[in-house]
Amino acid sequence: MSTPSPLNIIILGGGIAGLTTALSLTKFSPPTLPSPKITIYEIRPEPATIGGAVNLTPNALRLLSHLGALSEIRAANYGAECPAVEIFDLYTGLKLAESSFRGPEGKGLGSPPFTALRITRGEALKGVLAAIEKHATIELICGKKTVDIHEDTSGVTLTFADGGTATADVLIGCDGIHSVARLKHVEPERKSVYSGICNAFGFAPRRKADTDTDATANNPNPDSPFEPTHFSTSAMNLGRRGMLLTSFHDAAQETIYVGALMQVPEIASRDGWKAAGADADKTRRDMLERYAGAKLELIRHVIEDAQDLFLWPVFTLSKGGKWATQRVMLIGDSAHAMPPQGESTGIVFEDGVLFARCLGRWMEEGQGQGKPVKEAFDAYERLRRGRIDVAFDESQSVVKTVNDAGWFAHKLKTNIVPWYLWWTRGYREKHFVEDVTTCELGY
Repeated sequence: MSTPSPLNIIILGGGIAGLTTALSLTKFSPPTLPSPKITIYEIRPEPATIGGAVNLTPNALRLLSHLGALSEIRAANYGAECPAVEIFDLYTGLKLAESSFRGPEGKGLGSPPFTALRITRGEALKGVLAAIEKHATIELICGKKTVDIHEDTSGVTLTFADGGTATADVLIGCDGIHSVARLKHVEPERKSVYSGICNAFGFAPRRKADTDTDATANNPNPDSPFEPTHFSTSAMNLGRRGMLLTSFHDAAQETIYVGALMQVPEIASRDGWKAAGADADKTRRDMLERYAGAKLELIRHVIEDAQDLFLWPVFTLSKGGKWATQRVMLIGDSAHAMPPQGESTGIVFEDGVLFARCLGRWMEEGQGQGKPVKEAFDAYERLRRGRIDVAFDESQSVVKTVNDAGWFAHKLKTNIVPWYLWWTRGYREKHFVEDVTTCELGY
């Protein structure tokens, strides 16, 4: 019997979604068959290693461990361990509650146990790229802009702006909120919509401690030579005009990541958003005004000192939508972009792993029998739709929390948040211990 040819797969998008999906497809390829040949096309001239900092929750770290990327991240000493995200009232400096990842024994959640890792998007991407380099069957090609997608019974063909073409058995769109795979092929009428909130973020070098003014501060790190922080690793500071995240993002703790989720009026054009995003001084003034009155001087200091301050509008897609054709599948934000809801990055990893497992099952059982690859797509959607719909609904509550509020509404919020986190702890931890590498596929 002749050896079957490897499945030829194209992935659009060389960001974290596309790269982890490629790793997943390789990891969960049937061992009795040749690993699929995967080509990733990225529109940028090189992978984008800029951006803010994300919190990789226990389920996200577990999947990165399965894919061989977490060991690369650990080896490079990227990120800062995050046992919990602490919640503070901006105006009193009092700790209201925390969202903990410590687990019942203090070692983390799940099996094996993980806490969380606050890490820059760039360092997370570098860790995943290092894992990609170990797989000869994965190729990343940058600087390729897709201008047309054609699909027929024999495969999918991409046409690039430089006139070149590429053909594959399957195309996976991992190219984000403004996905070419979606807008040019899967569902062109499904456009992105501005959520009403923006993320302003930057990195602030820490000031040296002032022993005269800082001696009585509530400092979880008393031996540090820097200005004291009210948080151990990460803090969400609740204000009347948005939430301000202050967090360490590496072991040295020499800089603080500052990220603000806040309500901002819509700007009509994409060029207008680009201009607003690039105006760091205006963003800084706006943040200083929004978070004025903070009890702790550190809040003002990190806003004043933040470097490379960006304003990033949060766009979303409508709930539901079409994810696939006969040979094209959308993964991550290209299929279901939503406002931040605590597990955004982990959800993307889960997408890639679950899809890879469904495709691997089809390769093993259906490919040789002539069954259409759409069977794998349908199985993935049956597994994934419900979870994504729940996450989408949860994300809408984040938008409401960020909306500008009066003093009474803010006071109400600071009283409700501790009870909400206590009430939903079991629900959140259920997701943190999940391992989609072992769940039943149902087909």
